[in-house]
Amino acid sequence: MVEKTPFSFKTLSALIGLIILIMISLQIGVLGTANINDSVFTISRLPRTIAVLLTGAGLAVAGMVIQLIVHNRFVEPNTTGTGEGAAIGLLLTVLLFPAAPLIVRMGFAALCAMLSLLIFLTLAKRLPPTDPLLLPLVGMIYAGILQSIMAFIGYETDLLQWLSVWLNGDFSAVLKGRYEFLWGCAIVLVILYWLADRLTIVGMGESSSQSLGLNYRQLVFCAILLIALISAFITATVGNIAFLGLVVPNLIRRICGDNLRHALPWIAWTGASLLLICDILARIVSFPYEIPVSLIFGIFGGSLFLYLLMRPSR
Repeated sequence: MVEKTPFSFKTLSALIGLIILIMISLQIGVLGTANINDSVFTISRLPRTIAVLLTGAGLAVAGMVIQLIVHNRFVEPNTTGTGEGAAIGLLLTVLLFPAAPLIVRMGFAALCAMLSLLIFLTLAKRLPPTDPLLLPLVGMIYAGILQSIMAFIGYETDLLQWLSVWLNGDFSAVLKGRYEFLWGCAIVLVILYWLADRLTIVGMGESSSQSLGLNYRQLVFCAILLIALISAFITATVGNIAFLGLVVPNLIRRICGDNLRHALPWIAWTGASLLLICDILARIVSFPYEIPVSLIFGIFGGSLFLYLLMRPSR
């Protein structure tokens, strides 16, 4: 178990490791380090690194919260249709209200993400609780249906190429002025940490929550809203990154357990660190060109997802 002291050697090591990754990320680019000026650093590299950290932490924690409220460790935003719902919302605002400001697009994306997650939860209630692998399979089918709807809309409106770029998580276009909404993920993470003890009890089930005096439905709705906001912020800024919200919570829960207050900082750190490592690799594998970070993480995350499906914990 990770020590529960406020500040331990493991905490210090984690901070130092993250700082090293940040320094490496800030040094990597087409121009190298000798030919950059302050504007390149502040407009491109620093915003990109911050965006990666916020995205990784947000997706990882969102995955943990979804797993708690559906009582299944094989689900994440991209196997519950949440990310796809946010993408559909953004696509519809682009088509119907092309002049709408970004905050309106974010709001509509969050609304569609929340609606999509509510539909998934409705489907989940109809499944037998004895088979934990059935729920993620249904979620993947459900997400696939939403992706097909997006592809059809994109085909009919000549937006397929734009949509394909959008759905592949990529930080190459992240610049100053185009990532600031991701700070909303940090605000949501603070709120989730404040609710951590209550959400941990929610993970024990409705009857246990009500017996301890909690409003189960209200807390679940609040969690759905916060997850939808994270999905909207990330989908609108960098696109879709699969498996991150699945892999990280399962790794950390094996060490920290299901106590969200204790596990949340480590989940956020692991998500941010892993995504930053993948983003660094995405920049150097085919240098001076880049590949989408979702492809790098998809290899690692997909492999671990299969392992988790084949060998569920007891």
